[in-house]
Amino acid sequence: MEDKRLAVGLEYFRKKNWEPFPFQIQTWKDFLDGKSGLLNAPTGSGKTFALWFPVLLEYIQANPDSWQKPQNNGIQLIWVTPLRALAQDIQKAMQEVCKVIGLPWQVAVRNGDTDAKTRAAMKRRPPECLITTPETLHVLLSQQDHPDLFQSVKAIVVDEWHELVGNKRGVQVQLALEYIQAICPVTFRRWAVSATIGNLEEAAKALLGENLPIHIIKAKINKEIILQSVFPEEIEKYPWSGHLGIRLMDQIIPIIEQAKSVLLFTNTRSQTEIWYQKILEARPDWAGWIAMHHGSLDNSVRTWVENALHEGKLKLVVCTSSLDLGVDFRPVDRVIQVGSPKGVSRFVQRAGRAGHQPGLPSEIYFVPTNALELIEAAALRDAIEKEEAESQFPPELPYDVLIQFLVTLAVGKGFNRDFIFQIVKRTLSFRNLSPDEMTWAMDFITKGGNSLGSYEDFLKVSEEEDGLFRVKNKRIAMKHRLSMGTIVSDPMLKVKFKNGTFLGTVEEYFIAKMKIGDRFFFSGRNLELLQVKDLSAIVKVSEKKTNNVVSWMGARMSLSSKLADKIREIYQDYNSGIIRSEEVRRVLPLLDLQDRLSVVPDRNTFLIESHRSSEGYHLFFYPFEGRMIHELMSALIAYRISQSYPVSLNMAMNDYGFELLSDVYISPEEIMEEDVFSLKNIDQDILYCVNESEMSRRKFREIASIAGLVFKGYPGKPTTFKHIQANSSLLFQVFEQYDPDNLLLKQAHLEALNQQMEQEKFVRAMKKINELKIVIKYPVQFTPFSFPLMVDRLSRTSISSETIEDKVAKILAQMEIQD
Repeated sequence: MEDKRLAVGLEYFRKKNWEPFPFQIQTWKDFLDGKSGLLNAPTGSGKTFALWFPVLLEYIQANPDSWQKPQNNGIQLIWVTPLRALAQDIQKAMQEVCKVIGLPWQVAVRNGDTDAKTRAAMKRRPPECLITTPETLHVLLSQQDHPDLFQSVKAIVVDEWHELVGNKRGVQVQLALEYIQAICPVTFRRWAVSATIGNLEEAAKALLGENLPIHIIKAKINKEIILQSVFPEEIEKYPWSGHLGIRLMDQIIPIIEQAKSVLLFTNTRSQTEIWYQKILEARPDWAGWIAMHHGSLDNSVRTWVENALHEGKLKLVVCTSSLDLGVDFRPVDRVIQVGSPKGVSRFVQRAGRAGHQPGLPSEIYFVPTNALELIEAAALRDAIEKEEAESQFPPELPYDVLIQFLVTLAVGKGFNRDFIFQIVKRTLSFRNLSPDEMTWAMDFITKGGNSLGSYEDFLKVSEEEDGLFRVKNKRIAMKHRLSMGTIVSDPMLKVKFKNGTFLGTVEEYFIAKMKIGDRFFFSGRNLELLQVKDLSAIVKVSEKKTNNVVSWMGARMSLSSKLADKIREIYQDYNSGIIRSEEVRRVLPLLDLQDRLSVVPDRNTFLIESHRSSEGYHLFFYPFEGRMIHELMSALIAYRISQSYPVSLNMAMNDYGFELLSDVYISPEEIMEEDVFSLKNIDQDILYCVNESEMSRRKFREIASIAGLVFKGYPGKPTTFKHIQANSSLLFQVFEQYDPDNLLLKQAHLEALNQQMEQEKFVRAMKKINELKIVIKYPVQFTPFSFPLMVDRLSRTSISSETIEDKVAKILAQMEIQD
């Protein structure tokens, strides 16, 4: 029997000739029954309507005679989205529903781009649905009258929760949800929408807090993902990173030609610039039909690209993760992924942008940048079929976010300390916050802690006669409002023409390497650097072409544990004579050569290869734990070897393993006997082999910014990066010397170890190695697995007029490949 409460929603779907999915009906019913929960649904499945309609249905049910008349209802729903770019599309879809069913509700967007006039109008007459970001939600909490604003709220929905739950923006959302819940006269519902992640239960717990029961709705939609690998005509037996992709251009052009609209995803902004340039060179007649989209381009350019794609004016957009997040019912015909996406969840998200409507399959083409990446394509397909994905873990006890939150409330109406302590404790990230730590945080914002009490700027909050803590200084309040948020990026320079036209931003370190007159490729143009002034790089269009493409720090993503495990499974199958995919069949010559020269490591083996060449003595290790882990592991093993041998070592690493190169022979048997992979003294040895102090100092810069210890400047007058760096470094030194128990200092050290170096994951990787069978081989030449490591080191460390391609060709010519 049809639930009468759902009648209006069902009627809307019938008018559109749609059939609601069972998960949508279930979400409507659970919402109307007063439940909160997490909706797990794939991109393009109608998840927005699953949580928009029940809000409307509840209002219609509560106002059966007057729901079609305009009312001053106040905010009924707050919809939180991590990306501003998504807000406009969500607003249009929601407003269209209201128009069709005859509900006179207003849906409005409020974020950092909203002008003062629009903000003032919203304050006078709040919309029934407010679409905002985590940062702007906290801006609303800093207003004096925010309890009045939130008193009518029936629900808060957080979109793309998988993008937020593992970072500090997600902690902001946790704190806001608990606070608004506590001040609302009625219990509102909290919901989130998430794509698949490996730890859904924990993601739901982060959303629902300590007091609400975990409730998860899983959309049982068979969203078919068709993964098509683009195979090179010849599989090179000695693969090396990055050289293959562009060479497949002749196969990629027809894929683009046969579709009306295509997204070509790359993993880095640099690759986006390169692919845009190369496609335009191959098809100059496509000028005007193709565009670029990445996070460093001017926002107006990105908005134009999104709108042009939506209106069918563009055939191809070359992009990064800036277009990962999907918006319902906004399809492209095909998606192309260049290179390994390094993670299952990221690949599924990107694939979901094709056939972006319920019931339609998503077609994605995988373009390998070296032959071994075809194995990753097979691993991705297997993970997708088995619905396996990576986990995201909420940060624990980020004191900088807590301090910012407390000052935010003090800027607004003020807060009662005991009341707020209980609210904060109800969040998953702060469930272990002790009374002593809360006392420290309160002392820090009221007295400047143990070391900053003499400086007025750090005495931000004071206790009033009514027992509430408030910020009384208007200048401090204004500076706090301008600095709110948890996204701290590397120092950026604006790229501008002499006439002031803004092209986008590049990192300071890239421009710092250049001289006046040098050329670089950015925003689809060949540019010449004219001058660097304040925080701007002034440029002009250059007639000469350049291969110097803008690069950004942190561009290299690391292979996820989930994908690494899948690759090991495929190698296990190979060693058992089982071939399950065309990708693996195509790379059999490579695997057979690896097996003949050495061995193919699998889930049970840890392979070490020792080889001598004209460069010296090579040791290759294959843990399969991703580049970030291997970077730390190579440093640790090199440090431990150097304690026993007088030796100089060069290091290289990729996602599969790492290389140590020395000028003297090091016996792999002897170093394994000396237990260089031991867990004994591992914390101490890690601190010796990496510059933990410098990493902590860099991390502290972010923490100091979030906690409001350094001010980034006023609109149009930003503080220079050098000034921010100097201020945060000075504070770091002051705390180390005079306040060593400062919790922000403790946080900087923990984040440097756990985030920068992924220490917990690293220790797990070391434990795993100790449980594997160690296999030591002495191949007579470089193997298919060792070759890319050697090339990676060559490309990073040598200074030569030869191109890396010339060097590789010379090495290959010297090697006697055994057939």
